[in-house]
Amino acid sequence: MDKTGSPESFTRMGTLGIEEEFYVVDEFGRPTSGTDELVYETDPPEILAERLDHELFKCIIETQTPLIEAPSRAGEQLLAVREALADHAERNGFQIAAAGLHPLAKWRELEHAEKPRYRAQLDRIQYPQHRNTTAGLHVHVGVDDPDKAVWIANELRWHVPVMLALSANSPYWNGFDTGLQSARAKIFEALPNTGMPTEFADYEAFQRYERRMVESGSIDDRGELWFDVRPHSGHGTVEVRAPDGQADPDRVLAFVEYVHALVEDYAARYEDGESGTDIRRELLDENKWRAIRHGQSAELLAKDSAETRPLAEIVERECERLDVSGLRTLFDGESGATRQRRIRREEGVQSLCESLLLEH
Repeated sequence: MDKTGSPESFTRMGTLGIEEEFYVVDEFGRPTSGTDELVYETDPPEILAERLDHELFKCIIETQTPLIEAPSRAGEQLLAVREALADHAERNGFQIAAAGLHPLAKWRELEHAEKPRYRAQLDRIQYPQHRNTTAGLHVHVGVDDPDKAVWIANELRWHVPVMLALSANSPYWNGFDTGLQSARAKIFEALPNTGMPTEFADYEAFQRYERRMVESGSIDDRGELWFDVRPHSGHGTVEVRAPDGQADPDRVLAFVEYVHALVEDYAARYEDGESGTDIRRELLDENKWRAIRHGQSAELLAKDSAETRPLAEIVERECERLDVSGLRTLFDGESGATRQRRIRREEGVQSLCESLLLEH
């Protein structure tokens, strides 16, 4: 692919794409090397052709939905991809699990992929990448103007901790309880070019940055800018990369609904000439930390005042403001991290592994 993107990629408003990272697991639900068989050695179902790849470890696989023209078709497409992946895995003797971190994924014992791209990353980044057994959810929404896409991405930064807190589904790291709700977010932040980005004035400023990173050898291509939210200069989208992986498709669709509504809302504000939010990145980082540590019980610094607001209040306001319902359902239910801890405590590790198997 081209190492940098183009402003001409931004042509369509409101389309959707969903990328999910999953764990390939054995008959006992434990992570195992399986991506060679599933990606390279067998032909996947038609819906996964050219939309199935693996990540750094041979136990982590990624899917992409086809381009979703209308939000009403997101559930149908998501379920079709998940069912195809689960069937493909089963035919080859594997199962599929989902979480931000698999509780039994011990990076020293797992095989790295042999793809040159990942070998180059391991050589350049070393330890932080060697232990990167994370799995996340990425939501793309099409935007029809590059400057608009950058402005929207700037504004979405405040919403990243909200989504992370609601998605928190990775309390265990290397087999032990971290005390965090989303350990994935902290493990992933050890890599360069991750976390909360700074504000960009316009697309030209973002493009200068992207090109300089490639030309200086800091990254191999634009895909290695792994920020929590970014304008995707190849797909012509705004991409949100904050949530932990989820086994339950309804939880995924709640985030898809929210991200799509946010992008449409901010696009309209941009068209109306609204000025962007002036907020320091350090305050956004603080909110992200609160989400990582406390999950659904987090209190976040307000966007437009010195106040602190509980997540419950933020969720209620966002649901009313954007006419969405999925966030409220997420908040009212048991969080992924709480569920994992409860199952491990009450039923044991084997039941915990089984609870993470893909629902489709």
